[in-house]
Amino acid sequence: MADVSLVSDSLRSYEPRDIWSTKVRRRGYQRWRLLQSQIDLYYFWEKRWFFIAMAIGFAMLVMPQPEGLTREGQIVLTMSVVAVILFVTEPVPLPTVALLIIVGQVLLLGIESTTVAKTLMTDSVLFIMGSLMLAVAVVKQKLDIRIAWLIVRMTGTKTTRICFGISLVSGVLASFVGEHTVAAMMLPVGITLITLTSDDPKQVRRLAAVLLFSISYGCSVAGIGTPSGGARNAIMIGYWKEFFFDPTNPETRKFLIDYVTWIAYAYPIFLVQLPFVTLILCWTFKPEYKTLSRSVAKLRQQVVLQGAMKPADWLAIFLFGLILLGWIFLSEDTGLGTIAVLGAALFLIAGLVQWEDVNSGVNWGVVLLYAAAISLGVQMKDTGAAQWVAESFLNLMTPLGAEEGLGLWAAVSALTTLVTNTMSNGAAVAVLGPIVLKMATVAGESPIILGFITAISSAFAYLTVVGTPACTIVYASGYLKTTDFLVVGWRMVVISMIIMMLAASFYWPLLGN
Repeated sequence: MADVSLVSDSLRSYEPRDIWSTKVRRRGYQRWRLLQSQIDLYYFWEKRWFFIAMAIGFAMLVMPQPEGLTREGQIVLTMSVVAVILFVTEPVPLPTVALLIIVGQVLLLGIESTTVAKTLMTDSVLFIMGSLMLAVAVVKQKLDIRIAWLIVRMTGTKTTRICFGISLVSGVLASFVGEHTVAAMMLPVGITLITLTSDDPKQVRRLAAVLLFSISYGCSVAGIGTPSGGARNAIMIGYWKEFFFDPTNPETRKFLIDYVTWIAYAYPIFLVQLPFVTLILCWTFKPEYKTLSRSVAKLRQQVVLQGAMKPADWLAIFLFGLILLGWIFLSEDTGLGTIAVLGAALFLIAGLVQWEDVNSGVNWGVVLLYAAAISLGVQMKDTGAAQWVAESFLNLMTPLGAEEGLGLWAAVSALTTLVTNTMSNGAAVAVLGPIVLKMATVAGESPIILGFITAISSAFAYLTVVGTPACTIVYASGYLKTTDFLVVGWRMVVISMIIMMLAASFYWPLLGN
């Protein structure tokens, strides 16, 4: 009996503890479930724009097919809208969007994967990849420090003056060489000034935006300056000749726009825009440092420590000079991308940079993103979606008085701006050029005026990362967000349109065409 009572006492003594531990487990489980549900809600909240974009895409796919738009065009248009939403809101990494674009072309459009792959690796993509590799090589040789020092010596240490100097140098070079080339060359310069100011990106968030946008926007506004500033300019010159020039009619010789004539129309617009680039950037982001005297002092110290130019430095300059000459004189036959990749290979062969440095320094996700965007732009053109958007947009503008005069100019500019922010500026002019020039004939407007408005407006790709190679290149630095392009981009669009409309109304008529 003693043993039984002892056992029963032991059970009674342990019973409350067992009940208590059970309650603890239940409460712990309940708290775990609550925490798990909160995590799930947090996940869906963080990814809400992804699901919203997918819902919008599904709704666009099942809606009745618009008149004049093919089923393939409807699918491509849907993919473009979804991609733009994801580009802007960024609920998932941007390279993920690129992967979805590739998969969507295969599954939704029924295009063979091999065909899609061919549209991905274009010369423009090779150029972006090669340019980023060259930028790493320039930084490795610390040539960016010497270039930054030259700019600072011209401008002084005040932040606004340095930004204007960067825009001016980038712009003047880009107006003749091409914006993508100059953006790749100047990116290390901007990063040097940023890192010398602070190693913590959070401490120089707004300063980085001002300096890097000074490069991309300086290049973009300058790309309109000369025929060699961008492919879109040469495309429009070709359209004028093809559509309107008649060798038997001397009066049509005005449609043979030469290098000097283009400069007369477009270069003043670039020069007028330059000060506004600095004003808008500094007003929008308000950099943390009004003067960069401390970083300039560090820059001067680094230049002194580097000492005289070494043989490796001269070799790097020589190779980069060869690449630059190749871009200017050989790109028409071999392509910009081939020369850029060859240049990167030469730096590797010469031992001026190691592959480990290139592999860690290049943002390969940006290369993939730009490749997918170009591929989608090709489908926009091939399926007729781009032309349908252009015609539908202009039909909507007619009741607003946009069928002639200033209203038509504004409509063409707005349409070109919209299209060029979703595909390359060259593709935008290639698609819209014939429509706009035919429209000018019907409306009794000057084809030269409307042609210049279209070509110049294609440079207003300030709103998205993939609008121009210059924007893509500075975004690859990692200091910018996709929303930054929207925040400052709409201001740049407005001021650029105003300047261009004033030129079209008062300056261009003085040139006689």
